[in-house]
Amino acid sequence: MNMEAKIAGNVKHSDLEVGYDVPALPGMREDEIQTPCLILDLDALERNITKMGDYAKAHGMRHRAHGKMHKSVDVLRLQEKLGGAVGVCCQKVSEAEVFARGGIKDILVSNQVRDPAKIDRLARLPNYGSRVIVCVDDIANVADLSAAAAKHGTVLECFVEIDCGAGRCGVKTVGEVVAIAKAIAAAPHLKFTGIQAYQGAMQHIDGYEDRKAKLDAAIAQVKEAVAALEVAGLAPELVSGGGTGSYYFESGSGVYNELQCGSYAFMDADYGRILDRDGKRIDKGEWENALFILTSVMSHAKPDKAICDAGLKAQSIDSGLPFIYGRDDVKYVKCSDEHGVIDDPEGVLAVNDKLRLVPGHCDPTCNVHDWYVGVRNGVVETLWPVSARGKAY
Repeated sequence: MNMEAKIAGNVKHSDLEVGYDVPALPGMREDEIQTPCLILDLDALERNITKMGDYAKAHGMRHRAHGKMHKSVDVLRLQEKLGGAVGVCCQKVSEAEVFARGGIKDILVSNQVRDPAKIDRLARLPNYGSRVIVCVDDIANVADLSAAAAKHGTVLECFVEIDCGAGRCGVKTVGEVVAIAKAIAAAPHLKFTGIQAYQGAMQHIDGYEDRKAKLDAAIAQVKEAVAALEVAGLAPELVSGGGTGSYYFESGSGVYNELQCGSYAFMDADYGRILDRDGKRIDKGEWENALFILTSVMSHAKPDKAICDAGLKAQSIDSGLPFIYGRDDVKYVKCSDEHGVIDDPEGVLAVNDKLRLVPGHCDPTCNVHDWYVGVRNGVVETLWPVSARGKAY
């Protein structure tokens, strides 16, 4: 298959062999899908995307969907079409390049780019017709970005990243924010566009009020920085941040105007357990599970244990084990490379039974698969490549 076609999501199904190239083709029944693989409940996915889009619009917010979650040009296009997403966030240059080649016109690399070869590739991305924004947290980075953009005759837009609690990248003081913004504004072929202020460390804190306390501190920090930028004549066009665990706080802040939510579209076990303001799990009303690992029982030699074909190589368990969707009579309890162990005390499962697993953490789970199988009413409707799978550089 032509790699450019795969990257762009233009897949010719006639070129694909089930069981070797792909786990399924459109028209197949769900029980015919080869496992383990990722399936998407298209109805739930569309409802999630539409709901977030309606929320952002009602609150006057731009929504830039986070592509590191699904790594799929096709899913991002659906987020643009149904949810009004303005573009995509990426974490790596190679990932951004996939979306640029796929025709996405507004791309934020919500990370720092320091390696000279990566900076050079980044500076070429606007030639695909895309607006490209990158995060900066070191004034020394500005000259390198400017030189690369000048070399390619492009313009790179820049966010100054604030460390608003995650303790990773970003500057801490207002003085640093203003100094870097001034350097960007003065540099040829660069444009100061705004602030990156994503509080990632609190997204998975269970309690609503505990998350709010973290965001209240972040919002105060961002407001101080914006006020200083305005005094310096550098009022930010965009103040960007917010995730599935916090978007309502940023939306009501009076200072953020762009959200970066990602996991809401698919959901996973770890996000699902956090609580909304009424003390209810967010996967029990706020969002629906739309992403599943479809797995098959491959052995039931032990009467109280079933063994399925989704082990470590089919998922990430950094945020815990998956749970079996829609079942309380069986439980996924441990895994090795190629096997998952399911407690089945009543012996209700049989060999070749298929189960839907909700992964512990959707982002790294998606990155170990090549395809999404879109299912509606028990029938395969579409097949989408995980376009940026493995694009980690």
